[in-house]
Amino acid sequence: MKHSVILFAVFIFFAVQSYGQVNLEVELRARLEHVLPEEKIRVNSDILEYSNQIHGFYANQAFQPVWLSNGQLRSNAKEFIQILDEVKYDGLDPRFYHQNLILALVQSIQNGNEGNLVDLELILTDAFFQVTKDLHQGKVNYEQFEKDWEIKPKVPRFNYSDLLLQAKNGASFPSIFEKLYPDFKMYSHGREIIKNLYALDQKYPDSWKDISLRGAIRVGEENKILPDMRQRLAFWGYMNDEHLTQNLLYDSTAMLAIKAFQKRNGMEPDGVVGKLTINALNQSPADLIDKAAINMERLRWLPDTLKTGPMVLVNIANYQLDFLNDLDTLLSERVIVGKRFHESPIFQGEMSYIVFSPYWNLPTSITRGEILPKARKDPGYLASKNIEIVDNSGQVVSPESVDWNSKSFPYRLRQKPGETNSLGLVKFMFPNSHSVYIHDTPARSLFAREERAMSHGCIRVQNPSDFAALLLRDKPEWTAQKIDEAMHQSTEKTVYLKEKIPVVLLYLTFWADGAGNGHFRPDVYERDEELLAALRK
Repeated sequence: MKHSVILFAVFIFFAVQSYGQVNLEVELRARLEHVLPEEKIRVNSDILEYSNQIHGFYANQAFQPVWLSNGQLRSNAKEFIQILDEVKYDGLDPRFYHQNLILALVQSIQNGNEGNLVDLELILTDAFFQVTKDLHQGKVNYEQFEKDWEIKPKVPRFNYSDLLLQAKNGASFPSIFEKLYPDFKMYSHGREIIKNLYALDQKYPDSWKDISLRGAIRVGEENKILPDMRQRLAFWGYMNDEHLTQNLLYDSTAMLAIKAFQKRNGMEPDGVVGKLTINALNQSPADLIDKAAINMERLRWLPDTLKTGPMVLVNIANYQLDFLNDLDTLLSERVIVGKRFHESPIFQGEMSYIVFSPYWNLPTSITRGEILPKARKDPGYLASKNIEIVDNSGQVVSPESVDWNSKSFPYRLRQKPGETNSLGLVKFMFPNSHSVYIHDTPARSLFAREERAMSHGCIRVQNPSDFAALLLRDKPEWTAQKIDEAMHQSTEKTVYLKEKIPVVLLYLTFWADGAGNGHFRPDVYERDEELLAALRK
């Protein structure tokens, strides 16, 4: 009898130890089998978005738990809960992945409430499916918030259930997540910048307010904002604390700091404190975290095919064109982009040819809205602009033969090649539905401006001859002299590239360079706010 009591006690001990494992399988199956296919699983007030995938995953695994063993969190669950908090460095909010409920359930189980084991198992799995998808493909559907985003969508490379099995079998979550990140260095560098911004946000004084300025401040002038401006510059590392004074004079020390700040933020480093400089100084760490988050999402939308080979990349928000080869920058040029309501679209194409000394075929909208009213008033207007009339067969038509009193105009207008041609001396063609391309411009002075959203959508490049030389580098006969001659002819000269080169027009108001420095730009098209709202919803 005594031995029987001991054996019974041992049996009870092992039964209790295995309770979480054995009964969790049974409870998981019972819980999932009672959910209809069209229903979403609920855990407290949280809805599990990946309910169908969860059911299929556990059914294929004989309902064995991933995160729990013997009523306790496995090491992989502890690691996942920790790294889930770090998705904030990707610009994602951990709370959207059930973070608060997960922590509450963990605390409840630690307090002895085994009734929450199934809830915790299911909600950790849903959080994993959600966060892996969002890291790999983006959280927001770009088609809803970037209406002219026409870059080929990313093709998913991973089965998220397979990744969860890898985690169950011992793979670390950092190694899993790194597979999901965009394969661009600017993304990994961007994570580090956001991480640093979170640290700075803890130090950012709540008492700091926006600096207000009317007009501009030049070196040698006095202004009451100087103490606050020095303090802000010191916070961002552009001045030493020893230079913080209540002096109202804008001295050379402050000017050098302002110049460095302006250069980093894409402004002309002239040392003059104006509207753009003050707006940038008023950005808090929290503001910059939001801006960075928006653009990390845009990077997640990009296909992996953009990482190799030659490529022309235009960042509309930065007014800059880069010629890249395997993501190494071979050329950077200032550009002019579309103005508001004539925005340059976000898309990708393939550059196939260059036209030297081009005609400019005026779009119908410009012809009817701008040119014809002037031509009807002034018979000499077209000739003064070097514009000729062409019929449907391509023949030049004399202005005297046109009935200017008629409402119909069965012709097209084109501007002849030359120094005054609106396309300048060369255009770079990548056929697309927007009729957008890269070209020269006679208005060279506009490149000196900080804000260069001025075109009808096309991209004007500052040094087109340098760009042409790089594009034709595999055609040695196209020397600098020959390019210059081709740009100064009275007729068009078309040159086809040996290989088509991808052209990508992007809109990034934040990015990280190869050295790990962060760059922030004004939201010239006012697109960030809507995307941020969707990202934080």
